Amino acid sequence: MRVERLYRYPVKGLSAESLEEVELAAGETIPHDRRFALAQGDAPFDEAEPRFLPKQNFACMMKNGKVVLVRAAFDPRAHTLSLAAEGHPPLSAPTGTAEGKAALGEWLIRFLGEEARYGTGPDGTPRPPRFTEVPGHAFTDQKLKGISLINLASLEALEKAIGRRLHPLRFRANIYFTGLPAWAEHEWVGQDLLLGGARVSVFKRTVRCPATQVDLQTGERDCDVPRLLKEHFGHMDLGVHATVAEGGRVAVGDALELV
Repeated sequence: MRVERLYRYPVKGLSAESLEEVELAAGETIPHDRRFALAQGDAPFDEAEPRFLPKQNFACMMKNGKVVLVRAAFDPRAHTLSLAAEGHPPLSAPTGTAEGKAALGEWLIRFLGEEARYGTGPDGTPRPPRFTEVPGHAFTDQKLKGISLINLASLEALEKAIGRRLHPLRFRANIYFTGLPAWAEHEWVGQDLLLGGARVSVFKRTVRCPATQVDLQTGERDCDVPRLLKEHFGHMDLGVHATVAEGGRVAVGDALELV
């Protein structure tokens, strides 16, 4: 088995960044993966006491398909995030200042338009969505920090069954790999993998949600992936989630080996 593609998603719901290699740390995500998010104004997310919340509390593909049209690029050395989308002036702002976060949040609110949800603050004033991060917290779709993997043979089996191609990034995985028969990865739950120089523990299959319905080029829902998985294969799963048990370097071209 071989790592074919490697990605991180610095802002929850926004575009992927392709990587050649990463250094994984035990108990963590890929560095800077889901580091930032736009918390909707009615979301009960508290930066003082961060905890896992379902994805619909944030700007995300499941609720806001149009976010796939935003091109996001994070520079971890300069601590700046750049946002761009057709019809909107591009923005580059620092993520480490209140002013920078406010500018990024305002840009995303303008982009979302009516899909930006407002809540009410403790003093009764309207609370808009806010661009946020908390050191050490990741806005993942799972309570456990980790990485997600997709067997490209399973994706190809789905494509063959439905008679159309699907962009792999619909599924927002970190690791895309080859060399395993379709769906065999479902048997990995509870087992460990050697992934490049790291060791990971697979803890669940990835149940697919309406986020995968969205076409990455148009932002429109054009394919009911969860329904089609259930119809053709009897489940709605594509990929697996794993925690990092032992850190190490992982690069495109590295081997995967079931322990």
